[in-house]
Amino acid sequence: MGIGNIADSIARQVERAGAEAGALFFEPVIRLGVTGLSRAGKTVFITSLVANLMDRGRMPQLHAAASGAIRAAWLQPQPDDTVPRFDYEAHLAALTGPTPHWPQSTRHVSQLRLSLKVQPAGLISGLGGPRTVHLDIVDYPGEWLLDLGLLDQSYAGWSERVLARAAARDGLAAPLRAALDATDPTAPFSETEAQALAGGYTAYLDAARAAGLSDCTPGRFLLPGEMAGSPALTFAPLPAPGGRAPRGSLWREMERRFDAYKAQVIKPFFRAHFARIDRQVVLVDALGAIHAGPPAVAELETAMTDILAAFRPGRNSWLASILGKRVERILFAATKADHLHHEQHPRLTAFMEALLRRARDRADFAGATTAAMSIAALRATVEETRPHGGAEVGCVRGRLLEDGRQAAFYPGALPEDPNVLLAPAREGAPRWLEADYEIMSFAPAPMTLRQGEGPPHIRLDRAAEFLLGDRLG
Repeated sequence: MGIGNIADSIARQVERAGAEAGALFFEPVIRLGVTGLSRAGKTVFITSLVANLMDRGRMPQLHAAASGAIRAAWLQPQPDDTVPRFDYEAHLAALTGPTPHWPQSTRHVSQLRLSLKVQPAGLISGLGGPRTVHLDIVDYPGEWLLDLGLLDQSYAGWSERVLARAAARDGLAAPLRAALDATDPTAPFSETEAQALAGGYTAYLDAARAAGLSDCTPGRFLLPGEMAGSPALTFAPLPAPGGRAPRGSLWREMERRFDAYKAQVIKPFFRAHFARIDRQVVLVDALGAIHAGPPAVAELETAMTDILAAFRPGRNSWLASILGKRVERILFAATKADHLHHEQHPRLTAFMEALLRRARDRADFAGATTAAMSIAALRATVEETRPHGGAEVGCVRGRLLEDGRQAAFYPGALPEDPNVLLAPAREGAPRWLEADYEIMSFAPAPMTLRQGEGPPHIRLDRAAEFLLGDRLG
Protein backbone atom coordinates (compact mmCIF):
# COMPACT_ATOMS: atom_id res chain seq x y z
CA MET A 1 0.00 0.00 0.00
CA GLY A 2 1.48 3.37 -1.03
CA ILE A 3 1.73 6.52 1.07
CA GLY A 4 -1.35 8.01 -0.63
CA ASN A 5 -3.41 4.93 0.15
CA ILE A 6 -2.22 4.94 3.77
CA ALA A 7 -3.24 8.60 4.07
CA ASP A 8 -6.63 7.79 2.56
CA SER A 9 -7.11 4.96 5.03
CA ILE A 10 -6.20 7.10 8.05
CA ALA A 11 -8.45 9.93 6.88
CA ARG A 12 -11.41 7.58 6.41
CA GLN A 13 -10.88 5.99 9.82
CA VAL A 14 -10.81 9.40 11.50
CA GLU A 15 -13.92 10.45 9.59
CA ARG A 16 -15.76 7.26 10.54
CA ALA A 17 -14.79 7.65 14.19
CA GLY A 18 -16.01 11.24 14.16
CA ALA A 19 -19.29 10.27 12.53
CA GLU A 20 -19.87 7.53 15.09
CA ALA A 21 -19.17 9.91 17.96
CA GLY A 22 -21.50 12.47 16.40
CA ALA A 23 -24.25 9.90 16.08
CA LEU A 24 -24.03 9.17 19.81
CA PHE A 25 -23.65 12.67 21.23
CA PHE A 26 -24.61 15.27 18.62
CA GLU A 27 -26.64 15.18 15.40
CA PRO A 28 -26.24 11.97 13.39
CA VAL A 29 -25.88 12.12 9.61
CA ILE A 30 -27.13 9.53 7.13
CA ARG A 31 -25.43 9.90 3.77
CA LEU A 32 -27.66 8.33 1.11
CA GLY A 33 -26.26 7.72 -2.37
CA VAL A 34 -28.81 7.72 -5.18
CA THR A 35 -27.85 6.48 -8.61
CA GLY A 36 -29.66 4.96 -11.55
CA LEU A 37 -29.10 2.85 -14.62
CA SER A 38 -30.42 3.95 -18.02
CA ARG A 39 -33.28 6.43 -17.49
CA ALA A 40 -34.37 4.95 -14.20
CA GLY A 41 -35.63 8.23 -12.70
CA LYS A 42 -33.09 9.49 -10.14
CA THR A 43 -34.38 13.06 -10.16
CA VAL A 44 -37.99 12.01 -9.65
CA PHE A 45 -37.02 9.57 -6.88
CA ILE A 46 -35.11 12.18 -4.88
CA THR A 47 -37.77 14.85 -5.37
CA SER A 48 -40.63 12.58 -4.33
CA LEU A 49 -38.69 11.08 -1.41
CA VAL A 50 -37.92 14.51 0.02
CA ALA A 51 -41.48 15.78 -0.54
CA ASN A 52 -42.93 12.69 1.15
CA LEU A 53 -40.55 12.97 4.10
CA MET A 54 -41.57 16.59 4.58
CA ASP A 55 -45.30 15.78 4.26
CA ARG A 56 -45.67 12.21 5.45
CA GLY A 57 -49.36 11.46 4.87
CA ARG A 58 -48.55 8.84 2.22
CA MET A 59 -45.76 7.07 4.14
CA PRO A 60 -47.50 4.41 6.31
CA GLN A 61 -44.77 1.79 5.74
CA LEU A 62 -42.08 4.11 7.12
CA HIS A 63 -42.41 3.26 10.81
CA ALA A 64 -40.98 6.54 12.09
CA ALA A 65 -43.57 8.44 10.03
CA ALA A 66 -46.54 6.22 10.92
CA SER A 67 -45.72 6.28 14.63
CA GLY A 68 -45.25 10.04 14.73
CA ALA A 69 -41.58 9.72 15.70
CA ILE A 70 -40.69 12.17 12.92
CA ARG A 71 -41.94 15.45 14.34
CA ALA A 72 -40.75 17.79 11.59
CA ALA A 73 -38.61 17.94 8.45
CA TRP A 74 -36.96 20.86 6.73
CA LEU A 75 -34.27 21.63 4.17
CA GLN A 76 -30.93 23.06 5.21
CA PRO A 77 -27.81 24.22 3.39
CA GLN A 78 -25.80 21.22 2.31
CA PRO A 79 -22.47 20.52 4.04
CA ASP A 80 -20.27 20.32 0.90
CA ASP A 81 -19.78 23.83 -0.42
CA THR A 82 -18.15 22.75 -3.69
CA VAL A 83 -20.91 20.33 -4.79
CA PRO A 84 -23.90 21.70 -6.75
CA ARG A 85 -27.19 21.70 -4.86
CA PHE A 86 -29.93 19.37 -6.06
CA ASP A 87 -32.60 21.75 -7.38
CA TYR A 88 -35.45 20.29 -5.37
CA GLU A 89 -37.80 23.26 -5.66
CA ALA A 90 -37.60 23.45 -9.48
CA HIS A 91 -38.03 19.68 -9.85
CA LEU A 92 -41.04 19.60 -7.51
CA ALA A 93 -42.63 22.48 -9.41
CA ALA A 94 -42.18 20.57 -12.68
CA LEU A 95 -43.95 17.51 -11.24
CA THR A 96 -46.78 19.24 -9.38
CA GLY A 97 -47.42 22.42 -11.38
CA PRO A 98 -50.50 23.16 -13.49
CA THR A 99 -48.86 21.54 -16.54
CA PRO A 100 -46.81 18.78 -14.95
CA HIS A 101 -43.80 17.41 -16.82
CA TRP A 102 -40.78 15.27 -16.03
CA PRO A 103 -37.88 17.39 -14.77
CA GLN A 104 -34.60 17.58 -16.64
CA SER A 105 -32.17 14.87 -15.62
CA THR A 106 -29.07 15.88 -13.69
CA ARG A 107 -25.80 15.16 -15.46
CA HIS A 108 -23.38 15.62 -12.59
CA VAL A 109 -23.04 15.11 -8.86
CA SER A 110 -25.46 17.09 -6.71
CA GLN A 111 -26.45 17.11 -3.07
CA LEU A 112 -29.32 18.04 -0.76
CA ARG A 113 -29.63 18.05 3.04
CA LEU A 114 -32.96 17.25 4.69
CA SER A 115 -33.05 17.52 8.48
CA LEU A 116 -35.54 15.49 10.52
CA LYS A 117 -36.62 16.13 14.09
CA VAL A 118 -37.03 12.60 15.50
CA GLN A 119 -38.23 11.40 18.90
CA PRO A 120 -36.03 8.43 19.91
CA ALA A 121 -37.71 5.15 20.85
CA GLY A 122 -36.64 2.26 23.02
CA LEU A 123 -34.26 2.51 25.97
CA ILE A 124 -33.06 6.03 25.19
CA SER A 125 -36.52 7.52 24.59
CA GLY A 126 -36.73 8.90 28.11
CA LEU A 127 -33.28 10.45 28.20
CA GLY A 128 -34.24 13.62 26.40
CA GLY A 129 -36.37 15.30 23.80
CA PRO A 130 -36.34 14.90 20.02
CA ARG A 131 -32.98 14.81 18.24
CA THR A 132 -32.05 16.09 14.80
CA VAL A 133 -31.04 13.56 12.16
CA HIS A 134 -29.55 14.92 8.94
CA LEU A 135 -30.17 13.10 5.66
CA ASP A 136 -27.56 14.07 3.06
CA ILE A 137 -28.67 12.84 -0.35
CA VAL A 138 -25.91 12.49 -2.95
CA ASP A 139 -27.15 12.20 -6.54
CA TYR A 140 -24.69 10.85 -9.10
CA PRO A 141 -24.93 9.16 -12.53
CA GLY A 142 -25.08 5.37 -12.60
CA GLU A 143 -22.64 5.36 -15.50
CA TRP A 144 -19.99 6.71 -13.11
CA LEU A 145 -20.63 3.95 -10.57
CA LEU A 146 -19.92 1.26 -13.17
CA ASP A 147 -16.55 2.93 -13.84
CA LEU A 148 -15.29 1.52 -10.56
CA GLY A 149 -14.84 -1.85 -12.26
CA LEU A 150 -12.23 -0.31 -14.55
CA LEU A 151 -9.78 0.16 -11.70
CA ASP A 152 -8.89 -3.52 -11.71
CA GLN A 153 -8.40 -3.68 -15.48
CA SER A 154 -5.43 -3.01 -17.72
CA TYR A 155 -5.90 -1.22 -21.00
CA ALA A 156 -5.25 -4.46 -22.90
CA GLY A 157 -7.77 -6.40 -20.81
CA TRP A 158 -10.37 -3.64 -21.07
CA SER A 159 -9.95 -3.41 -24.84
CA GLU A 160 -10.35 -7.15 -25.25
CA ARG A 161 -13.50 -7.19 -23.14
CA VAL A 162 -15.06 -4.17 -24.86
CA LEU A 163 -14.40 -5.46 -28.36
CA ALA A 164 -15.79 -8.90 -27.52
CA ARG A 165 -18.96 -7.29 -26.15
CA ALA A 166 -19.25 -5.01 -29.17
CA ALA A 167 -19.12 -8.01 -31.50
CA ALA A 168 -22.17 -9.44 -29.71
CA ARG A 169 -24.23 -6.26 -29.97
CA ASP A 170 -25.58 -6.86 -33.46
CA GLY A 171 -25.05 -3.83 -35.68
CA LEU A 172 -24.62 -1.19 -32.98
CA ALA A 173 -20.83 -1.33 -33.17
CA ALA A 174 -20.50 -1.73 -36.94
CA PRO A 175 -19.10 1.79 -37.61
CA LEU A 176 -16.66 1.51 -34.72
CA ARG A 177 -15.47 -1.94 -35.75
CA ALA A 178 -14.96 -0.75 -39.33
CA ALA A 179 -12.83 2.14 -38.09
CA LEU A 180 -10.77 -0.18 -35.88
CA ASP A 181 -10.24 -2.65 -38.73
CA ALA A 182 -8.56 0.19 -40.62
CA THR A 183 -6.38 1.17 -37.64
CA ASP A 184 -2.81 0.05 -36.96
CA PRO A 185 -2.24 0.17 -33.16
CA THR A 186 1.54 0.22 -33.68
CA ALA A 187 1.48 3.25 -36.00
CA PRO A 188 2.78 6.60 -34.72
CA PHE A 189 0.25 8.43 -32.54
CA SER A 190 -1.96 11.03 -34.23
CA GLU A 191 -4.23 13.31 -32.19
CA THR A 192 -6.65 13.57 -35.10
CA GLU A 193 -6.94 9.79 -35.30
CA ALA A 194 -7.34 9.53 -31.52
CA GLN A 195 -10.17 12.06 -31.54
CA ALA A 196 -11.92 10.27 -34.40
CA LEU A 197 -11.70 6.89 -32.66
CA ALA A 198 -12.87 8.34 -29.34
CA GLY A 199 -15.78 10.02 -31.11
CA GLY A 200 -16.71 6.77 -32.79
CA TYR A 201 -16.54 4.91 -29.50
CA THR A 202 -18.73 7.55 -27.80
CA ALA A 203 -21.30 7.28 -30.60
CA TYR A 204 -21.34 3.52 -30.10
CA LEU A 205 -21.92 3.94 -26.34
CA ASP A 206 -24.77 6.38 -27.04
CA ALA A 207 -26.39 3.86 -29.39
CA ALA A 208 -25.98 1.07 -26.83
CA ARG A 209 -27.59 3.13 -24.09
CA ALA A 210 -30.46 4.13 -26.40
CA ALA A 211 -31.01 0.40 -27.08
CA GLY A 212 -31.52 -0.20 -23.35
CA LEU A 213 -28.10 -1.75 -22.67
CA SER A 214 -26.46 -1.15 -19.29
CA ASP A 215 -22.72 -1.68 -19.74
CA CYS A 216 -21.67 1.64 -21.25
CA THR A 217 -18.33 2.49 -19.70
CA PRO A 218 -16.36 4.69 -19.33
CA GLY A 219 -19.27 6.67 -17.94
CA ARG A 220 -17.71 10.09 -18.50
CA PHE A 221 -17.80 9.50 -22.24
CA LEU A 222 -21.58 9.83 -22.02
CA LEU A 223 -21.60 12.55 -19.35
CA PRO A 224 -18.30 14.41 -19.79
CA GLY A 225 -19.25 17.72 -18.17
CA GLU A 226 -16.33 20.10 -17.97
CA MET A 227 -13.92 17.37 -19.12
CA ALA A 228 -15.28 17.19 -22.67
CA GLY A 229 -12.40 17.09 -25.15
CA SER A 230 -9.71 16.43 -22.56
CA PRO A 231 -7.03 13.78 -23.28
CA ALA A 232 -8.34 11.68 -20.37
CA LEU A 233 -11.59 11.31 -22.35
CA THR A 234 -9.94 10.89 -25.75
CA PHE A 235 -9.15 7.21 -26.05
CA ALA A 236 -10.80 4.08 -27.41
CA PRO A 237 -10.32 0.32 -27.30
CA LEU A 238 -7.88 -1.11 -29.82
CA PRO A 239 -7.21 -4.65 -31.05
CA ALA A 240 -4.06 -5.97 -29.40
CA PRO A 241 -0.86 -5.59 -31.45
CA GLY A 242 1.07 -8.71 -32.33
CA GLY A 243 3.97 -7.80 -30.05
CA ARG A 244 4.93 -4.95 -27.75
CA ALA A 245 3.85 -1.64 -29.27
CA PRO A 246 6.70 0.83 -29.75
CA ARG A 247 7.03 4.02 -27.76
CA GLY A 248 5.11 6.88 -29.36
CA SER A 249 2.60 4.54 -30.98
CA LEU A 250 -1.18 4.90 -30.96
CA TRP A 251 -1.50 1.92 -28.61
CA ARG A 252 0.94 3.29 -26.04
CA GLU A 253 -0.76 6.70 -25.94
CA MET A 254 -4.25 5.18 -25.68
CA GLU A 255 -2.95 3.02 -22.85
CA ARG A 256 -1.52 6.06 -21.08
CA ARG A 257 -4.82 7.95 -21.39
CA PHE A 258 -6.81 4.98 -20.10
CA ASP A 259 -4.57 4.91 -17.03
CA ALA A 260 -4.97 8.68 -16.66
CA TYR A 261 -8.76 8.26 -16.71
CA LYS A 262 -8.54 5.81 -13.82
CA ALA A 263 -6.13 7.94 -11.80
CA GLN A 264 -7.51 11.43 -12.50
CA VAL A 265 -11.23 10.85 -13.03
CA ILE A 266 -12.40 7.66 -11.30
CA LYS A 267 -10.32 7.76 -8.13
CA PRO A 268 -10.98 11.44 -7.23
CA PHE A 269 -14.73 10.96 -7.71
CA PHE A 270 -14.92 7.91 -5.49
CA ARG A 271 -12.60 9.40 -2.91
CA ALA A 272 -14.66 12.60 -2.66
CA HIS A 273 -18.18 11.16 -2.86
CA PHE A 274 -18.64 7.42 -3.08
CA ALA A 275 -16.39 6.49 -0.16
CA ARG A 276 -18.49 8.53 2.27
CA ILE A 277 -21.85 6.88 1.54
CA ASP A 278 -23.71 5.04 4.34
CA ARG A 279 -26.72 3.78 2.38
CA GLN A 280 -27.18 3.33 -1.37
CA VAL A 281 -30.17 2.98 -3.68
CA VAL A 282 -29.63 1.83 -7.27
CA LEU A 283 -32.64 2.58 -9.48
CA VAL A 284 -33.18 0.18 -12.38
CA ASP A 285 -35.46 0.46 -15.41
CA ALA A 286 -36.10 -3.28 -15.41
CA LEU A 287 -39.21 -2.95 -17.59
CA GLY A 288 -37.15 -1.09 -20.19
CA ALA A 289 -34.57 -3.88 -20.21
CA ILE A 290 -37.27 -6.55 -20.56
CA HIS A 291 -38.81 -4.62 -23.44
CA ALA A 292 -35.41 -4.28 -25.15
CA GLY A 293 -34.92 -8.06 -25.10
CA PRO A 294 -32.66 -10.80 -23.67
CA PRO A 295 -29.34 -9.04 -24.41
CA ALA A 296 -30.47 -6.03 -22.35
CA VAL A 297 -31.53 -8.28 -19.47
CA ALA A 298 -28.18 -10.07 -19.59
CA GLU A 299 -26.32 -6.76 -19.43
CA LEU A 300 -28.52 -5.57 -16.57
CA GLU A 301 -27.54 -8.65 -14.57
CA THR A 302 -23.86 -8.05 -15.34
CA ALA A 303 -24.20 -4.41 -14.29
CA MET A 304 -25.75 -5.42 -10.97
CA THR A 305 -22.89 -7.86 -10.43
CA ASP A 306 -20.34 -5.13 -11.12
CA ILE A 307 -22.12 -2.76 -8.74
CA LEU A 308 -22.12 -5.30 -5.94
CA ALA A 309 -18.44 -5.99 -6.58
CA ALA A 310 -17.82 -2.25 -6.21
CA PHE A 311 -19.35 -2.33 -2.73
CA ARG A 312 -17.50 -5.45 -1.63
CA PRO A 313 -14.99 -4.61 1.13
CA GLY A 314 -11.41 -5.65 0.44
CA ARG A 315 -11.89 -5.93 -3.31
CA ASN A 316 -8.49 -4.38 -3.86
CA SER A 317 -6.06 -2.50 -1.68
CA TRP A 318 -7.01 0.96 -2.88
CA LEU A 319 -10.75 0.39 -2.46
CA ALA A 320 -10.27 -1.28 0.89
CA SER A 321 -8.47 1.81 2.11
CA ILE A 322 -11.39 4.12 1.32
CA LEU A 323 -14.44 1.86 1.64
CA GLY A 324 -13.88 -0.36 4.64
CA LYS A 325 -17.31 -1.64 5.68
CA ARG A 326 -19.08 1.72 5.68
CA VAL A 327 -21.91 1.06 3.22
CA GLU A 328 -24.52 -0.68 5.32
CA ARG A 329 -27.54 -1.17 3.03
CA ILE A 330 -28.01 -1.29 -0.74
CA LEU A 331 -31.44 -1.28 -2.38
CA PHE A 332 -31.95 -2.26 -6.02
CA ALA A 333 -35.32 -0.76 -6.97
CA ALA A 334 -37.14 -1.49 -10.23
CA THR A 335 -38.82 1.80 -11.10
CA LYS A 336 -41.97 2.56 -13.12
CA ALA A 337 -44.08 -0.02 -11.30
CA ASP A 338 -47.05 2.22 -12.14
CA HIS A 339 -46.68 1.03 -15.77
CA LEU A 340 -48.09 -2.33 -14.59
CA HIS A 341 -51.35 -3.26 -12.89
CA HIS A 342 -50.71 -4.05 -9.22
CA GLU A 343 -51.42 -7.74 -9.90
CA GLN A 344 -48.11 -7.88 -11.77
CA HIS A 345 -45.99 -6.08 -9.20
CA PRO A 346 -45.00 -9.30 -7.38
CA ARG A 347 -43.69 -10.68 -10.69
CA LEU A 348 -41.57 -7.59 -11.31
CA THR A 349 -40.22 -7.82 -7.76
CA ALA A 350 -39.49 -11.54 -8.21
CA PHE A 351 -37.55 -10.73 -11.38
CA MET A 352 -35.43 -8.17 -9.51
CA GLU A 353 -34.86 -10.55 -6.61
CA ALA A 354 -33.69 -13.28 -8.99
CA LEU A 355 -31.29 -10.85 -10.67
CA LEU A 356 -29.94 -9.74 -7.31
CA ARG A 357 -29.52 -13.30 -6.05
CA ARG A 358 -27.48 -14.31 -9.09
CA ALA A 359 -25.47 -11.07 -8.98
CA ARG A 360 -24.62 -11.62 -5.30
CA ASP A 361 -23.36 -15.12 -6.08
CA ARG A 362 -21.32 -14.01 -9.09
CA ALA A 363 -19.79 -11.08 -7.21
CA ASP A 364 -18.99 -13.31 -4.22
CA PHE A 365 -20.59 -10.52 -2.25
CA ALA A 366 -20.43 -10.33 1.52
CA GLY A 367 -20.93 -6.97 3.12
CA ALA A 368 -23.89 -4.61 3.12
CA THR A 369 -27.47 -5.80 3.58
CA THR A 370 -29.15 -5.86 0.17
CA ALA A 371 -32.76 -5.91 -1.00
CA ALA A 372 -34.77 -5.68 -4.22
CA MET A 373 -38.25 -4.26 -4.73
CA SER A 374 -40.45 -2.59 -7.33
CA ILE A 375 -41.53 1.02 -6.85
CA ALA A 376 -42.86 4.11 -8.56
CA ALA A 377 -41.49 7.26 -6.95
CA LEU A 378 -44.30 9.23 -8.61
CA ARG A 379 -47.47 7.43 -9.67
CA ALA A 380 -48.46 8.66 -13.14
CA THR A 381 -51.28 6.18 -13.90
CA VAL A 382 -54.53 4.78 -12.55
CA GLU A 383 -55.66 1.17 -12.86
CA GLU A 384 -58.64 -0.28 -14.70
CA THR A 385 -59.81 -3.64 -16.05
CA ARG A 386 -60.58 -4.22 -19.73
CA PRO A 387 -61.52 -7.18 -21.95
CA HIS A 388 -58.60 -8.64 -23.89
CA GLY A 389 -58.42 -11.95 -25.75
CA GLY A 390 -61.64 -13.20 -24.23
CA ALA A 391 -60.61 -12.37 -20.64
CA GLU A 392 -60.48 -9.40 -18.31
CA VAL A 393 -56.97 -7.98 -17.93
CA GLY A 394 -55.54 -5.36 -15.61
CA CYS A 395 -54.52 -2.19 -17.45
CA VAL A 396 -53.10 1.18 -16.50
CA ARG A 397 -54.37 4.49 -17.85
CA GLY A 398 -52.33 7.65 -18.12
CA ARG A 399 -51.42 10.70 -20.14
CA LEU A 400 -49.15 9.76 -23.05
CA LEU A 401 -45.84 11.56 -23.02
CA GLU A 402 -45.65 12.12 -26.78
CA ASP A 403 -49.01 13.85 -27.34
CA GLY A 404 -50.80 14.22 -24.01
CA ARG A 405 -53.70 11.91 -24.92
CA GLN A 406 -55.26 9.70 -22.27
CA ALA A 407 -54.77 6.01 -23.07
CA ALA A 408 -55.25 2.64 -21.41
CA PHE A 409 -52.35 0.25 -21.76
CA TYR A 410 -51.81 -3.48 -21.26
CA PRO A 411 -48.10 -4.30 -21.56
CA GLY A 412 -48.47 -8.08 -21.55
CA ALA A 413 -48.14 -10.38 -18.57
CA LEU A 414 -44.76 -10.88 -16.97
CA PRO A 415 -44.09 -14.57 -16.27
CA GLU A 416 -44.58 -15.88 -12.75
CA ASP A 417 -41.22 -17.64 -12.97
CA PRO A 418 -38.37 -15.12 -13.50
CA ASN A 419 -36.32 -17.86 -15.18
CA VAL A 420 -38.59 -17.60 -18.21
CA LEU A 421 -36.85 -14.26 -18.78
CA LEU A 422 -33.46 -15.00 -17.29
CA ALA A 423 -32.72 -18.28 -19.07
CA PRO A 424 -32.87 -16.83 -22.63
CA ALA A 425 -30.83 -13.83 -21.46
CA ARG A 426 -28.12 -16.03 -19.98
CA GLU A 427 -28.09 -18.29 -23.03
CA GLY A 428 -27.53 -15.37 -25.41
CA ALA A 429 -30.91 -15.45 -27.16
CA PRO A 430 -31.36 -12.41 -29.44
CA ARG A 431 -35.09 -11.99 -28.72
CA TRP A 432 -38.03 -13.37 -26.76
CA LEU A 433 -39.64 -16.36 -28.47
CA GLU A 434 -43.00 -16.59 -26.73
CA ALA A 435 -44.00 -13.03 -25.88
CA ASP A 436 -43.43 -9.37 -26.58
CA TYR A 437 -43.27 -7.03 -23.62
CA GLU A 438 -44.48 -3.60 -24.62
CA ILE A 439 -43.64 -0.34 -22.93
CA MET A 440 -45.35 3.03 -22.92
CA SER A 441 -44.10 6.41 -21.77
CA PHE A 442 -46.49 8.35 -19.55
CA ALA A 443 -46.33 11.98 -18.49
CA PRO A 444 -46.97 12.92 -14.86
CA ALA A 445 -50.65 13.41 -14.09
CA PRO A 446 -52.07 16.68 -12.75
CA MET A 447 -52.51 16.39 -9.00
CA THR A 448 -54.05 18.25 -6.11
CA LEU A 449 -52.18 17.51 -2.90
CA ARG A 450 -54.05 17.73 0.39
CA GLN A 451 -52.44 19.27 3.44
CA GLY A 452 -49.79 16.93 4.85
CA GLU A 453 -49.56 14.70 1.77
CA GLY A 454 -46.62 14.28 -0.59
CA PRO A 455 -46.93 13.17 -4.22
CA PRO A 456 -48.59 9.77 -4.88
CA HIS A 457 -46.21 6.84 -5.20
CA ILE A 458 -45.93 3.05 -5.03
CA ARG A 459 -43.87 1.58 -2.17
CA LEU A 460 -41.63 4.61 -1.75
CA ASP A 461 -42.37 4.32 1.98
CA ARG A 462 -41.13 0.71 2.01
CA ALA A 463 -37.95 1.78 0.24
CA ALA A 464 -37.43 4.54 2.81
CA GLU A 465 -38.01 2.09 5.66
CA PHE A 466 -35.33 -0.26 4.33
CA LEU A 467 -32.84 2.52 3.69
CA LEU A 468 -33.43 4.75 6.72
CA GLY A 469 -35.85 3.14 9.15
CA ASP A 470 -33.31 1.70 11.59
CA ARG A 471 -31.64 5.12 11.95
CA LEU A 472 -34.88 6.99 12.66
CA GLY A 473 -35.99 5.00 15.71
